[in-house]
Amino acid sequence: MLATLVCALAVGAAVLFVPTRAGAAGGMHGHVRSGLTPLGAFHVTLFVAGDATGPATALADATTAPDGAFDLAYSAPTTPDAVLYLVASGPEAATLVDVLGAGTPPTDVVVNDRTTVASAYAMTQFADGDALGGPTPGLQNAAAMVRDLVDVETGEVGSVLATSPNGPDTSTLNTFNSLANMVASCVGTPANCAQLLSLITPPGGPTPTDTFQAMVSLNRFPSTHAAGLFAFAPLLPYTPPRATAPDAWTVALRFVGDGVSMDGPGNMVVDAQGNVWSTNNYEYSPNAVTPVCGGESVLAFSPTGQYLDGSPFSGGGVDGAGWGIDIDPFGDLWVSNFGFGAPVPGCPAERQPLHNSVSLFHLDGTAVSPALGYTQGGIAWPQGAKSDAQGNIWMANCQSNSVTVYPQGDPNRAREYGGVGLDKPFAIAHDRDGNAYVTSVANDSVVMLRPDGTPALAAPISGGGLNRPLGIVADSLGNQWVANSGLIDLPCPLFDTGSVGGSVTMIDAGGHLASPTPFTGGGLTIPWGIAVDGADHVWVANFAGKRLSVFCGARPEACPAGLTTGDPISPDTGYGFDGLVRNTGVVIDPSGNVWVANNWKEVPIQANPGGYEMVVFVGSAAPVQRASPIARPARAVSLLPRFTG
Repeated sequence: MLATLVCALAVGAAVLFVPTRAGAAGGMHGHVRSGLTPLGAFHVTLFVAGDATGPATALADATTAPDGAFDLAYSAPTTPDAVLYLVASGPEAATLVDVLGAGTPPTDVVVNDRTTVASAYAMTQFADGDALGGPTPGLQNAAAMVRDLVDVETGEVGSVLATSPNGPDTSTLNTFNSLANMVASCVGTPANCAQLLSLITPPGGPTPTDTFQAMVSLNRFPSTHAAGLFAFAPLLPYTPPRATAPDAWTVALRFVGDGVSMDGPGNMVVDAQGNVWSTNNYEYSPNAVTPVCGGESVLAFSPTGQYLDGSPFSGGGVDGAGWGIDIDPFGDLWVSNFGFGAPVPGCPAERQPLHNSVSLFHLDGTAVSPALGYTQGGIAWPQGAKSDAQGNIWMANCQSNSVTVYPQGDPNRAREYGGVGLDKPFAIAHDRDGNAYVTSVANDSVVMLRPDGTPALAAPISGGGLNRPLGIVADSLGNQWVANSGLIDLPCPLFDTGSVGGSVTMIDAGGHLASPTPFTGGGLTIPWGIAVDGADHVWVANFAGKRLSVFCGARPEACPAGLTTGDPISPDTGYGFDGLVRNTGVVIDPSGNVWVANNWKEVPIQANPGGYEMVVFVGSAAPVQRASPIARPARAVSLLPRFTG
C-alpha cells in the first residue's frame, strides 16, 4: 500500500538519512516504556512521513538509556504540514511507534504500547511496513486523529477516548486497553511475540513482522482470530480490559458536537479538507417524550470529530433535512428539506415545515439560499439531493414521484421529471456518463434516467433482490450498489423490527442486474446507507442490530484472499459496536475513517426519536479523496451575483 509514496525502512538496522528541506533546529527528549517498565537499548528514530514528492525520511536517531530516556537533535522540516513520527525498535518483534502529527512537535514525549495502538489504527491506511506516507489532507488528518486516542506526550489515554460519550459509556476504551496489552505482552517475550503475530496473520495474507505492523494488520482484518486474540490478551498492564471477546477488533469513537444541537443526524458528505457535513432531522431535546419540530441546522465536523467553528449552521430555509445532502464541484453545499416534525403533536402550527425546498450554503457555513430556501421546480417532500460531475443538482421528490434538476445549481432553470416510473423516490447516484439512478422505495425498483431526465431503460430496474431500496452509491467502475432495507417505507420508517434482514444489489454500468440474487450476510440488518471506499469495498449502515457491514466490491483483487465480488468481509454479526443505535448515513473520509450516523434511538418514541451521536470507525477503510472545488462557469448577467430565489 502506498508503495509509490513510502519506503519500507528497516527499523533497528542502520538508518539511511535522506536530505530534506530543513528549518530551525529542534530538540526532543523522551522515554520508551511498556506499561511502567522503562525500555533500555531501544533504537529510536524520528521520521518525517512521506508525501506525493517522496518517501518517509529519517531526521535523527538515538539509543535509549537504561531508564528508557533518549534525546534527539534535528532540523525541523519547513513544510508546515509535515507529519513527524517516532519508531522505537527493540529485540525480536518489539516495535513501538508514536505519531506526533503536523505542526510544532512536542519537546517531551513518551513512546509506549498505547501510542503504538493509537498510531497503528489511525494511520492504518498510510502504513507500509513501519514507514508512513500519503497524500494531503488524509495523512495529516489521520495523524491528528491519533490524539483523540492517546496523549502523544504522556502516553496516557487521549481525552476524547477517556471521557463521555466514550470512556465509560462504550466498550472502546476496554478494547483499546486490551490491544495495548497485546503489544505489551510481546516486549521482552519472544514466545508471546510469535504467538501474537501468528494470531493476527490474516487468511492468505502476510504475517506481520513486528508489533506496529501487527496492529495495522488487525485493523485491516479486524475479525481475524477475534476470539483467539481475546484469549491471548493479558489483563495487564492497562486496565480496564475487555471482559468478553469482540466479533472484530475495530476501534470506534462517538462525537456529540456541542451536546445540545445534534438530534437525528441523517446523511453526510465529506468535503475536500476531510470535514464532514451532516443533515440534522430534529431540533434538539434531551427528552425522548418531548415533542420536537424539524431541525433547522446543518452540522459540520472537523476530521477529528469536533464541531467546526460556527457549527451548527442555520438559515437558508433549512428545515427538517433528511437524506439529501451533497457538495457540488464548485464547493457549495446543497441540503434538501424533507420537513421532519410534522405532524407531530406539540410542534406549533407556525413551525410546521413546508416540505418544498432545498437550501444552499458556502462551506464557511454562510447560507446563500433565501429564508424559505429555493422552491422552484415542484420540490415536494425531497429526500436525496445529489450533484453530478457538471454541477447539476438532482433532487428526489418523495411525494410527487418525480425528480427536480437545477442545471449547474441554478434554480431559475429548474426542470421537473415525472411519470418515469418512480414511486416514493429516495436516493440518487450517477454513473460516469451522467445517468442518474434513483431508488424507488414503494415499487422495489431503481429508475435509470439520462442526463436530460428521460428514462434510459424501457422499464425500471427490478428483481435482483431489490426490496424497499434506500441508499445507492456508484463505485469507481460505474457500477451501482443498492441497500435493500426489506422493510422501511416512507415518509416515516417503521420501528417494529420483528422482520429484520436485508440485502445489497449490484447494478452494472449498463443498468443491468449484476446478479439474479442479492448479496447477503455480513451482519446486514435493515441496511440503509451505503458507501464505497477507495478500494471499492462496499460499506453498509444498518438501521438495526448496532453494527456496520462491509462487502467485497467490483475489484476482488483488492479484497481479502479468497473473496470475490459480493462476499461479506465483515462477520455474520457485522462490525458490532455498543455505541451504535439505529444508523442511516455512512461515508468514508480521506483518512480512511468510516463515519456512521446514529440517527434514531434504539427504542424510538415518535415525539423525539432522534439519536445524538456521530460514530467513527478509526482507519477502517481505504481512503476516499474528494476533488478540490473548481471555478464555476460564467453566468448570464441576470443571474449575478447569486440566485435570488
